[in-house]
Amino acid sequence: MEALKLLVVEDDIPSLELMTEVFTSLKADAQPVQDSQQAADIINEQKFDGIFLDLEMPRLNGFDLARLIRKSSWNKSTPIVIVTGRDDKHTMQEAFAAGATFFLQKPIDWQRLNRLFRTVRGGLLDNRRRHVRVSLHTNVTCETGSKTLRGMTWNLSRGGMQIEVTGLPVGNKVRLSFRLPVSDVAIEAEGSVVWSDENRQGIRFINLHAKSEQAIAEFLSSVDK
Repeated sequence: MEALKLLVVEDDIPSLELMTEVFTSLKADAQPVQDSQQAADIINEQKFDGIFLDLEMPRLNGFDLARLIRKSSWNKSTPIVIVTGRDDKHTMQEAFAAGATFFLQKPIDWQRLNRLFRTVRGGLLDNRRRHVRVSLHTNVTCETGSKTLRGMTWNLSRGGMQIEVTGLPVGNKVRLSFRLPVSDVAIEAEGSVVWSDENRQGIRFINLHAKSEQAIAEFLSSVDK
C-alpha cells in the first residue's frame, strides 16, 4: 500500500520543518505548505489522506481553511488535525464545527508528533479504504422507475461508482446490477445519481447488501495492495 499522503499547513517554519521531518521518518508522504492561501488552492487539486492545520495563520486562518476543505470535492471527507496552542472549550467547539477531526496541542515536539501519528494512522488508513477508487470496466444494468438501462462501469469505491449510461439524470434513484472481475461476484445495489456529465454519471450507494459490501471491500483491498 502506498504511503499516507499528508498536507501540513503551518506558517511557523521550525514547526513546519519538524512535522514534515517526523511524518517522513514514519514513512508518510508529507507535503509542507507555509502559505494557507496556497493550501486553499492545493486542496482543490490533490487528494490527501490527512491534513494538519495551524489555527493562527495570516491571510486565511485554520478555521476558514477547514471550512474550505469540507467544501472541496477532493478532500471533503479527509481527516483534519488542528494544531493549536489554545485549549479553551470555545476553540475546540468552533474547530469541530468547522470540520476538525483531531487536535494536536502546541508546543509540539518529536515525541508528541510521533505518538499522535501512530494513534491516528489507523483512522487515516480506514478513511482511505472507504474512498479509494479503482478502475472497473464491466457491464452494468440500471433500473430506474419502469426503465431498464444498460451501460458500462468506469470506476468503483466503497461509497459509489462512475458509470456510462444514456438517459440517467441527476437525482434519479437507480438499482444497479454488475459483476466483479476475477471473483465473478454479483453485486446488487441501490444508489442515487449525484452528478452527470454528458453520458457519464456519478452514483452514490444508498443501500448495499452486506455480502455485496464485503465483496466490494475485498476487491478494492486486493487492487490497492
